Amino acid sequence: MREAGLARGRVEAVMRQMETALLDGSWRAGTKLPAERTLAAQYDVARNTVREALQRLAARGLVQSRRGAGVFVTDQLRTGFASPWGQLVADHPALRADILEFRRVLEGATAYFAALRASDDDLERMRALLGELGRAREADDKVAEADADAKLHEVIAQASHNAMFLHLHTSVLGVLREHITINGTGLREQNRETSDQLLQQHRTLCDAIGGRHPEEARTAMQAHIDFVRTRVGEEDEEAAEREIGWATQPRRLRGVAGTAKAKAKVKTAARSGPASASSGVRAAGRRSVASSES
Repeated sequence: MREAGLARGRVEAVMRQMETALLDGSWRAGTKLPAERTLAAQYDVARNTVREALQRLAARGLVQSRRGAGVFVTDQLRTGFASPWGQLVADHPALRADILEFRRVLEGATAYFAALRASDDDLERMRALLGELGRAREADDKVAEADADAKLHEVIAQASHNAMFLHLHTSVLGVLREHITINGTGLREQNRETSDQLLQQHRTLCDAIGGRHPEEARTAMQAHIDFVRTRVGEEDEEAAEREIGWATQPRRLRGVAGTAKAKAKVKTAARSGPASASSGVRAAGRRSVASSES
């Protein structure tokens, strides 16, 4: 009986250490875990103990065994928060403003703590992704830019070495990636100057983190998010001005109005009657900003 209790205690202890690796980003979604033999040596336990701990994690959907390939981390921790929000954002595009406001606070904090806590490996990953971002900009490959941009923000969140920051960050990014897009590549479609500004903002941000300047890193991140929010506001205003016909369709009106100027134009259109309405309202209702731009 006592031996069985000790065995359960060892399994529990190993499982808790594995959970920590999942929470702090050491084991990221899609990562293949080390072999049982390696993990047993790492935790100084028998392979049976490791095997049982992995089985418990698998039962909760946190890892998945693939026949002949090994054990892999699932994206369960990310999707658990993001999925219901993803549908809400899809149905209510105005939520993007709230999300960007939230991200200003969240990512400002992750940048601050990344400047304090980033390891040499974290900084190396940031430099590599910044290089990818620069090369994609030179090649005018907006899809590659967007991909490197999103990955860079995730690495900064990981470098904060705070499990809750990382979880919230990846969850919100998942919402944006899945449901808030403008032409697939977002703000970078506006003009070359906008894309160049985004690249310079990321360079300033990474310089502050690499230089171990937490307040500068937070300021750089928040200035970057503010830049995105401003451009999103401009897109909303332009969309509302182009699609003033939504004044005659109140159910689609919610969450689209961006400025007092746009609202005034809508009122004018409404007084003029349905004949002045545009049939393109659906585009305004869905217009938003790509996650890769923030």
